[in-house]
Amino acid sequence: MGERLLLIEDDPQLGAQISGCLERAGFEPTWWTVGRPLPPGEASTYRLVILDLMLPGTYGLDILRELREGASDVPVLILSARNDTADKVRALKLGADDYMTKPFWPEELVERVRARLRRPMLQRQSLVEAGSLQVDLDSREVRVLGKPVELTRVEFDLLAALARRRGASVTRQWLAEHVLDPEREGTERTLDVHVSRLRRKLGPGKHIETVWGIGYRLGEGDDT
Repeated sequence: MGERLLLIEDDPQLGAQISGCLERAGFEPTWWTVGRPLPPGEASTYRLVILDLMLPGTYGLDILRELREGASDVPVLILSARNDTADKVRALKLGADDYMTKPFWPEELVERVRARLRRPMLQRQSLVEAGSLQVDLDSREVRVLGKPVELTRVEFDLLAALARRRGASVTRQWLAEHVLDPEREGTERTLDVHVSRLRRKLGPGKHIETVWGIGYRLGEGDDT
């Protein structure tokens, strides 16, 4: 049995082509032709969602937004006939993992799916390691090259948010809203200050990478 994927595409010809290619590639696709809310519990049964934007029923970006607001981290690959940079940035800021512009070859989509599934998923174990960096989410301890690093509450929560999504870009807006105290410091400018301080404490190495126009992600922590 292959990995379960959800395809949400209203075009019957394109949907049939994509579904057939996914099946031949060894996946187990479920195909919806209309948009509807996708609760996190249901989303967790799939390894990846392929999401068209222009759908009858619920608009594609609304499905994506509800997924991320519901704390679902299932990878989402967007399909769209729109090639505007602003649309791509908006989708990525909402939490999309990839964006493909129509028309495209279904075989190319299959390779994008494979590439996405090779990347690290949401880290659910207690200990997250990235190069010389170790983050123990349960004990709230951080080490670099085996040496403990003292962090403030905000600095640890910021690092933990990135560690749980290792390799994925997390928007500055999401981090500001979910890590910082909204009544005292919940701005993206303040977030950048905390990131700068955290980088200094972690020392040399690409521990926290900037994703321009989006936010931050946890890197491999190497010194190159």
